[in-house]
Amino acid sequence: MQSFNARRDTRPNVNGHWHYHPEVELIYLKQGSGTQFVGDHISHFSDGDVVLVGANLPHYWQFDEQYENDEASADVSVVHFTEDFWGPQFLSLPENKDIKNLLNRARRGLQPIGASVPKIGEMVEQITRAEGSRKIILLMEVLMAIAAAEETKVLASLGFQHNFQESEKDRINAIYNYSIENFKKKITLEEIASVANISPNSFCKFFKSRSKKTYSRFINEIRVGSACKLLINNQMNVKEICYESGFYNFASFHKYFKEITGKSPLSYQKCYVKK
Repeated sequence: MQSFNARRDTRPNVNGHWHYHPEVELIYLKQGSGTQFVGDHISHFSDGDVVLVGANLPHYWQFDEQYENDEASADVSVVHFTEDFWGPQFLSLPENKDIKNLLNRARRGLQPIGASVPKIGEMVEQITRAEGSRKIILLMEVLMAIAAAEETKVLASLGFQHNFQESEKDRINAIYNYSIENFKKKITLEEIASVANISPNSFCKFFKSRSKKTYSRFINEIRVGSACKLLINNQMNVKEICYESGFYNFASFHKYFKEITGKSPLSYQKCYVKK
């Protein structure tokens, strides 16, 4: 019997789909790369990243193809805990103000950045091996270290609202997972409405009311997220990346990429790739 769960995964397809749960998730991606989805945030992840995901915030780490095909080894430590597992009064103690504030901020997803991240990652890994009181102490130390990190990136937008009712969970999961698996091809309104098992007109209203964005915007964000990963990998030219990411028009690719990231594809690439 344990008060919270911690595990180490070497196969990235564990929970390999868009999902959410009442537990807070702390993940250390020691080895692995791909595209991360946290709320309405889509970006590249790589070796050494640490992310704290609040309760019921949808998320998914889609590993690159070489990990899915067992051509490369993944190493991921994952911790799940409810905000009140240490008792209803614990976070109300004045000494725990920083942890309480951190968990409130994590409701949009948080990623620590900077020199402290490797040490934070090591502590997350230690939690998966620890026993007894040491396990709880390590979790507190990790949370305090993230709270004290020199910089943390907030992932989901301020406007993101998780309005999905439990009865809609399967429908929402089907929409997101189908989109993530098929974004490279043109997905028609009739096709995605069929996946959701509702009419095309109803689908548009349903998706926007739940995600606060159009389906067209959502699928373009997935495509831009894929393009970001390919630009960082620097194995294709920009035009090849445009088509590989599911865009059929180079002008549209530039337009949506800049609209979503704030940079042109080449400017974005220069931030990560040293010539």
